[in-house]
Amino acid sequence: MSKLSLTRIGFDESLPNTGFADRTVYQTNEWLAFVARAQNAEPVIASVNVGATPVGRFTGLIVKKHGFRILGSPFPGWTTSYMGFNLPASVSRVDALLALERFAFRELNCIHVEIMDRHITTDDFDAAGFQYDARRSTGFEVDLSRTEESILAGMDAGRRRYIRKAESSGIRIEVANDLSFADDYYAQLEDVFAKQQLVPTYPIERVRMLIEHVHPSGNLLLVRARDREGRCIATAIFPALNDTMIFWGGASWRTHQYLHPNEAIQWFAMRYWKARGVTKYDMGGGGEYKRKYGGQELHVPWGRKSRFALIEFMRSGGKNLVALKQHVRGFGQQ
Repeated sequence: MSKLSLTRIGFDESLPNTGFADRTVYQTNEWLAFVARAQNAEPVIASVNVGATPVGRFTGLIVKKHGFRILGSPFPGWTTSYMGFNLPASVSRVDALLALERFAFRELNCIHVEIMDRHITTDDFDAAGFQYDARRSTGFEVDLSRTEESILAGMDAGRRRYIRKAESSGIRIEVANDLSFADDYYAQLEDVFAKQQLVPTYPIERVRMLIEHVHPSGNLLLVRARDREGRCIATAIFPALNDTMIFWGGASWRTHQYLHPNEAIQWFAMRYWKARGVTKYDMGGGGEYKRKYGGQELHVPWGRKSRFALIEFMRSGGKNLVALKQHVRGFGQQ
């Protein structure tokens, strides 16, 4: 049996977010408070122990689905990724997963657990008997430790040309600090989804909650792009912590995309966080256009384990039901 064990500790929003160099923004108290409110979830913080000695931390939240308790670290639909563990490299991730299984099923009385952790591989999941989906967590990461000139040179010619065109067209990028940013962002997001006869996968309240909880921490960059007339034509959200910034979401009015405000926003955000010590830009999931910013492919599998085989069947089917529901709602708003 693994020597590792997990011991739940109290969630206290006043506890410091420092102490773990590998901590992601999604593991901060502010982000947990945001998800807890948005998903009606219960934060779970646990000490990872070797014998009686604490060596790390686990972060997740419990939600109830049809009366059953599910532990997500994170869970699909939370607009959140990379939770899991904070552990030194010397600690086995396989042992940590086995300890998590015991903790989730025996101590927390959950029937299902999901986890996405930057340091857990498909081999780890296989060894621990977890199932996983590697395709949904393929993305791109840009190296920001290089000079600005080198970062630009790593982009394709189109991105560099569009960034210059946005500047010559009078596009102005500004940092936003107001809650009304959510209204600008969401209206543009609806316009983006409408192009494919869809609706956004989350409500505007989600964006407001994100800003209310996380923005005061200084770990959330809100950006607007304005045209020569001062109209807000594009927006984007970039959380960051320690060495990594992440693209949470972006939107723009389709009628103004020829001015390339999205490319200008991306370049602004890279320089903003780079100046604050960030060395990696995780562009947050797939999309071939992201490759054009010079990023390397990133594969982080999303693992899961159920106490009963039926739960896994329902979990897989649920994703299809969500997609169908989204299409139906989209056609209903034409």
